[in-house]
Amino acid sequence: MSDSPVIQTLADLVRINSVNSFYEGGPGEREIATFVREFFEHRGIVAWEQEVFPGRPNVIARLPGRDPSRRVILEAHMDTVSVKGMSIAPFEPRIEGGKLFGRGSCDTKSGLAAMMHAISSLHDEGITPPCEVWLAAVVDEEFSYRGVVKLCEDITAHPAPAVHAALVAEPTGLRAIIAGKGVLRWRIVVRGKAAHSSKPHLGVNAIVHAARIVLAIEEDHARLAVKVHPLLGPGTVNVGIIEGGVQVNFVPDTCAIEIDRRLLPGESGPAVLAHYQGLLDELKTEHPTFDAVMEPPRILDEALETAADSAPAQLASAVLAGMGLDATPGGVPFGSDASKLSRAGIPSIIIGPGSIDQAHAADEFVDIAAVERAVTFYREFVRRFE
Repeated sequence: MSDSPVIQTLADLVRINSVNSFYEGGPGEREIATFVREFFEHRGIVAWEQEVFPGRPNVIARLPGRDPSRRVILEAHMDTVSVKGMSIAPFEPRIEGGKLFGRGSCDTKSGLAAMMHAISSLHDEGITPPCEVWLAAVVDEEFSYRGVVKLCEDITAHPAPAVHAALVAEPTGLRAIIAGKGVLRWRIVVRGKAAHSSKPHLGVNAIVHAARIVLAIEEDHARLAVKVHPLLGPGTVNVGIIEGGVQVNFVPDTCAIEIDRRLLPGESGPAVLAHYQGLLDELKTEHPTFDAVMEPPRILDEALETAADSAPAQLASAVLAGMGLDATPGGVPFGSDASKLSRAGIPSIIIGPGSIDQAHAADEFVDIAAVERAVTFYREFVRRFE
């Protein structure tokens, strides 16, 4: 294993199974939360736990700043997705070809390890940053975002000191991301009438009506190309799951589809849902036996957009330029905890080592050199943000 302290920490994090409890067999974040808290306590840095679910806490570490009225947050999630289908040993970190392999190595234990070492290095060298710094290692990003929601609730309830910037670790290739798509997921249930397949005219085929919905959504998709965000492109929609029928000789009396809609800045979840309800209303007019109900959304996370001329974005670009890296702010098609921090009034930037193409992959890995560079970036940002 590498002699680098941050890579040693990353390997230790990967060894801990922190698969989100939503996934079958996932133990959650208890063990990794203890590791993160003890990392800081052993170095004399104040750290505490913030309960989100029983046995699944956020961990917050605090580094005092010269101005106690201002705060910067470094945020990274501790949970990972399932290990199902992986082609490598998920919890046995392996270094090969300048990469560290293992579940969570890219998404996003590399960013977490880099943030931990950026904070600890400032403390070890006796450097007091301009603003108070919180490192928040949170739970549940990979399912329902409850960790960052709890963090934001506590920030809102205790507004002093004011939070003036947040850096959120996700695999962005160490590019400062100021815009990210939101996500809306919901289910539509179609209700028909059962009958024997030898007399289908006595029933109402729910699968046929569900197919009409799928085609209507596909035709409607073309309108999304009309509105294009300069960093994100157009919104998208995908019908990802369809379930219906009991057996082949029954007319199915129920069918359900699940939809994933990626939102652009300025799009609201309720308005988008109202649009799709309109599509169902049109189908009902055309087909009298049509009966479909939209369930409340399972996930609603509106998009992120941080001004390119905001203080965090400008400093992030300056630090990256000083490191010889791409300093142009960018956008990503995926969601993250940053959108929740942004809605809490905190200008937020997504930035971390690794590529989203390796996140959740069967052979997930991260480039070791990128993790080292991330330590430098996070350290310089909090050292210079005033």
